Amino acid sequence: MMGTWRQIWQATLGLLVAAAIGVADTSNTSNNNPPPGTLNYVEGQVSVQGQKQSPKSVGTTYLEPNQVLDTRNGNAEMLLTPGIFLRIGHNSEVKMISPGLADTQVQLTNGSAMLEVDELFKENNLSVVVDGATTRIEKQGLYDFNANPPSVKVLDGKAVTYEGDQKVNLKKGHETLLAEAQPLAQQKYNKDQVEDDPLYRWRKLRGEYATQSNVETGNALMTDGGWWGPGWYWDPFWYDFAFMPGFGMGWGPFGYPFFSPWCVGWAPYYGFRGGYGGYYHYQAAGSRGRGSLPPLAHKPAAGSAGFRALPRSMAMGGGRMGMGGFRGGSMGGFHGGGMMGGFHGGGGGRR
Repeated sequence: MMGTWRQIWQATLGLLVAAAIGVADTSNTSNNNPPPGTLNYVEGQVSVQGQKQSPKSVGTTYLEPNQVLDTRNGNAEMLLTPGIFLRIGHNSEVKMISPGLADTQVQLTNGSAMLEVDELFKENNLSVVVDGATTRIEKQGLYDFNANPPSVKVLDGKAVTYEGDQKVNLKKGHETLLAEAQPLAQQKYNKDQVEDDPLYRWRKLRGEYATQSNVETGNALMTDGGWWGPGWYWDPFWYDFAFMPGFGMGWGPFGYPFFSPWCVGWAPYYGFRGGYGGYYHYQAAGSRGRGSLPPLAHKPAAGSAGFRALPRSMAMGGGRMGMGGFRGGSMGGFHGGGMMGGFHGGGGGRR
């Protein structure tokens, strides 16, 4: 009997120690969030302050105030506040003005950049400067900026552009030209022309990859632990930071969804096809006590980005969420991190 109680006590003590380590790990990793301005993807010729960047720079290089990112024959993706991606095209130059969480401002001095805003709080002051005009982002969505010639397009969402004592409200499907000696005004743009641009397609592809990274990371967090709250989490498979919302699910402006860890069980399945590699995905199959999502990766719900309530079918059947990890078909499972690491880290250093 004494031996049995000793075993029970040892097991209990082990659980308490593991829980304490987990709490300590959570407090440490919460300080490793990548700051606004962190590189999340590098392709081709990209430099920061004249120093060449490579895919190894992802997660470790970030722009401080007045530092410049320059792309020649290359593309780059930069993280701003959680849920906001700045994607920079060829022959472009972006300067960091303010990397604060509550006050985030960048300046496009050459070329083009697109802002994907998947989560925006009323406390966020997010703006982009082009040719002396400042555009404040008012809503989740997709925003296109060009410096040659200077213009601002709202592909989805809502923004306000200021220049001197002038101001123009921009809504979805409209742009404003920033030519000198021309008053600010909004006008419609050619949507087909924008979407046929190879750079637009690259940015859309990065949006799809962001969802895949979100699903893999969410599954790993539910399986292995390491969740400390909404934000950026490191995904070693895609070698970038994944955006993890704190609740429910949301739609990005390209039509790809983001899931919190608690809802990732309803996400499409991403994995290896037999022994051939490559990706496929399908809508999570409905089963007893589990509904299914509306069609994914086609268009946002109600045609606009943002977070919404879950479909009614997902709230029925006891509300049980799938907690399986990322499954790799015949090539075995894939779980990164673990209880004492999870998918965070990165950030912090300079390169």
